[in-house]
Amino acid sequence: MPALICGSLAFDTIMVFPDRFRHHILPDKVHILNVSFLVPEMRREFGGCAGNMAYNLKLLGGDPVPMATVGADFGIYAEWLEQQGIDSRHVRTVEGSFTGQAFITTDQDDNQITAFHPGAMNFSHYNRVDEAASLGIRVGIVAPDGRDGMIQHAEQFERAGIPFIFDVGQGLPMFNAEDLNRFLEQATYAAFNDYEAQLTAERTGLSLEQMAERVEAMIVTRGGEGSQIYTGGRRIDIPVVTPEAVVDPTGCGDAFRAGLLFGLERGMDWETTGRIASLLGSIKIASPGTQNHRFDADGFAVRFEETFGYRY
Repeated sequence: MPALICGSLAFDTIMVFPDRFRHHILPDKVHILNVSFLVPEMRREFGGCAGNMAYNLKLLGGDPVPMATVGADFGIYAEWLEQQGIDSRHVRTVEGSFTGQAFITTDQDDNQITAFHPGAMNFSHYNRVDEAASLGIRVGIVAPDGRDGMIQHAEQFERAGIPFIFDVGQGLPMFNAEDLNRFLEQATYAAFNDYEAQLTAERTGLSLEQMAERVEAMIVTRGGEGSQIYTGGRRIDIPVVTPEAVVDPTGCGDAFRAGLLFGLERGMDWETTGRIASLLGSIKIASPGTQNHRFDADGFAVRFEETFGYRY
């Protein structure tokens, strides 16, 4: 059962400054800030919410279909998706644009300075959910993307009667209370981290319980404290899985959401779906970047049984 993943595809350029920003930024001179950092260590990663979710869902044995807009520089990423066996027929190239790009500089205190260029993401509304109807899409997600694209894709999922997860993520600042209430009314499920959930509650004037009443299930991740799933008037607590190492949290939320999509694809109960998502996030955090960890579906199932004491 294919899962349509509407969201961003992006390059992440990650640079490491072998010093501390505070040694080079004078607080009383920030109004005339002009600094340059020598960054001898740099790597370029494949990223973006749709790409990260599709990568993880494919590892699990799922059938991801990313829907995104990219620039003319996307070639090497397209080759990567093909190598992973990910269907990219609904990745649209927008000529004259760059693929979305994040430029991240990290210092020795793990402080970060990030610049993000959305590029072709601003044209995500060029894609339509109904264009993928022939694939038999049965579940989807609206993840961070261009504002118009997120609004229109949610409307299109609802109109097509396709269950979908609303995942506002980094897109939260783009939406007001009216927008967020509309998303909650349209979505079948909603996924937030704890900060996003609290901010959405404040912006809409709803409690977490009232937000949860708008959807069939609302999932709230809480970092090292696990996650909570509100559904059917009850709250299911999902335990955190202790990772083998804490290397890089970037992309853990996307990995978690891929686990949710996998459970929904397979019609699993929320207790199992949440645990699959939790284990997947734990595996991702032990690896640098967002698409460098590896496992096969059978190996994951064995690890799940070892962790939770039963097979899914």
